[in-house]
Amino acid sequence: MNAYIFPGQGAQFTGMGLNLYENSPLAQQLFEQANDILGFQITDIMFEGSAEDLKETKVTQPAIFLHSVILAKTLGQNFKPEMVAGHSLGEFSALVANGALNFEDGLKLVFKRALAMQKACELQPSTMAAVLGLEDAIVEKICAETPGIVVAANYNCPGQLVISGDVDAVNKACEALKTEGAKRALVLPVGGAFHSPLMEPAREELAAAIENTLFSKPICPIYQNVTAKAVIDKAAIKLNLISQLTAPVRWTQSVQQMIADGATLFTEVGPGNVLQGLVKKINREAETASASL
Repeated sequence: MNAYIFPGQGAQFTGMGLNLYENSPLAQQLFEQANDILGFQITDIMFEGSAEDLKETKVTQPAIFLHSVILAKTLGQNFKPEMVAGHSLGEFSALVANGALNFEDGLKLVFKRALAMQKACELQPSTMAAVLGLEDAIVEKICAETPGIVVAANYNCPGQLVISGDVDAVNKACEALKTEGAKRALVLPVGGAFHSPLMEPAREELAAAIENTLFSKPICPIYQNVTAKAVIDKAAIKLNLISQLTAPVRWTQSVQQMIADGATLFTEVGPGNVLQGLVKKINREAETASASL
């Protein structure tokens, strides 16, 4: 079975999407439509902006979404997903790819999400840290024992977990994790504590927008971050999408479930190849590929 996977924040690069714009009339039309929807020339930043320009949350999230979704749409008849999944932000790309959301609504929700997350980040100093070389249960236990807010946020692959919370708690947890034998416990250069309770203000804001957006019956299941299980019901998709901002990204579990349900090829659609690397670490036998125009 063909599984299509969509990357999240961090996959951006200078010049992203330019090849699509120059080589596909459909891509050009969709990029121009995106400029109109957003009210600024995101294509200028994607094609010519610096790494610093692309790091701004209100740019990063729609830029990655656009690269992924427009690439999927240019594949035409070759794009036949039997299951989809996206890492964090990538879940919105996956929902456009499987027909649950249309292009315009997907982009509007992603932009709303980016602005809401930015606002939540400004309310309290918070951060995330990558933890390497420990079992999930040990990381979860140390987070639970650490004073303050710190939780497991991204289950990326076995032995690679990201924690998220207030700055002091994350720093204390990192020290405890190193003592416990972590190969690394490294604070990441991010703007805030994504996928933690500190994103509650953003979750509430995004919930209202999701509730007011029309979702359609998808053409294939999506394996959502919150449940790591196949979902096809529109109401369930909405609920999981709302929960996503404060809940962990269960990527390891999602990929394992997709393989158990028959996935034989994982094709990454969008910038970079980070997800292919994670899939290989989750299951060495899994076949991976990059989508290209």
